[in-house]
Amino acid sequence: MSHNSFGHLFRVTTWGESHGPALGCVIDGCPPGLPLTAEDIQADLDRRKPGTSRFVTQRREADEVRILSGVFEDDRTDGPVTTGTPISLMIENTDQRSKDYSDIRDKWRPGHADYTYDVKYGVRDYRGGGRSSARETAARVAAGAVAKKILGPDIIIQCALIQIGPHKIDRANWDWAETRNNSFFAPDAAIVPVWEAYLDEVRKAGSSTGAILEVVASGVPAGWGAPIYGKLDSDLAAALMSINAVKGVEIGAGFEAAVLTGQSNADQMRRSAHGDVMFTSNNNGGILGGISTGQDIVARFAIKPTSSILTEVESLDRNMAEVSLRTTGRHDPCVGIRAAPVGEAMMACVLADHKLRHRAQTGG
Repeated sequence: MSHNSFGHLFRVTTWGESHGPALGCVIDGCPPGLPLTAEDIQADLDRRKPGTSRFVTQRREADEVRILSGVFEDDRTDGPVTTGTPISLMIENTDQRSKDYSDIRDKWRPGHADYTYDVKYGVRDYRGGGRSSARETAARVAAGAVAKKILGPDIIIQCALIQIGPHKIDRANWDWAETRNNSFFAPDAAIVPVWEAYLDEVRKAGSSTGAILEVVASGVPAGWGAPIYGKLDSDLAAALMSINAVKGVEIGAGFEAAVLTGQSNADQMRRSAHGDVMFTSNNNGGILGGISTGQDIVARFAIKPTSSILTEVESLDRNMAEVSLRTTGRHDPCVGIRAAPVGEAMMACVLADHKLRHRAQTGG
């Protein structure tokens, strides 16, 4: 299997399976001299890990990260710092229950990657979905924590869950601080009991539901991005789309731009009191012509319902026999609930890569 790496100057390769002994990533291209400890990475992993509420999978994983290479500490450094060499990160799997998947060893779950992996490779790791599992995203979150070190404290990346099933937040109630007060990463406190009731119904029905998340990066300077085939928004869209279970991505107004007029969609410009460029709107999500404008970079991504469900569904097995199946085990009724740290990580990795690419091309 190829294509397990992304990025250009900041390049990340993830490895490992859902039920293997461990998973992790190798980061190449991180500049030297950046302070980096396991604790810096662990904070983001703790926000993503399973078993944190009754609305996510009850698989109990500590998700403790180990830095295997790429950092160094002695009496000349103020703590561990990156060396500029590849950084290898490992997260052990400690709570696998592979026997839960024995019944689907030769069956293809509808909506999952079972059939496509089989038809492409002739073999698949059916235990938890292997590489197609959402568990792979733990490695991305670890890489994102390193990317944030490159970006520095002036660039703030935040992600919020804005819709579960048909139930959307009220944007008039948006409060970023609230995303840290509830297990849904919701910026609207009023939606939390609505989502709780809805998810209880979904779980009792033995089914699952989808979600939409919004990720925003503030403090990104104007000028990042490289037209025509290295556009910042195209790289960001590809990064978010690569997350397992994501089926749609939009930047700024996204698909809503199709119903706007030219006047209403245009982010008109004025001169600020400080003599800088000021925009009257941000329908383009902080990116024009593939280059950042200095505004907030805004993207949304849609996650499909979890394919492993208790409700019986119709499918085929590897012998092309028609079968009925249900997936036992521990699964998220809505995988989007834990996706906010993943969205932040992918935004961070793309921005770190473009920061280094911008510096390499322009010296900026």
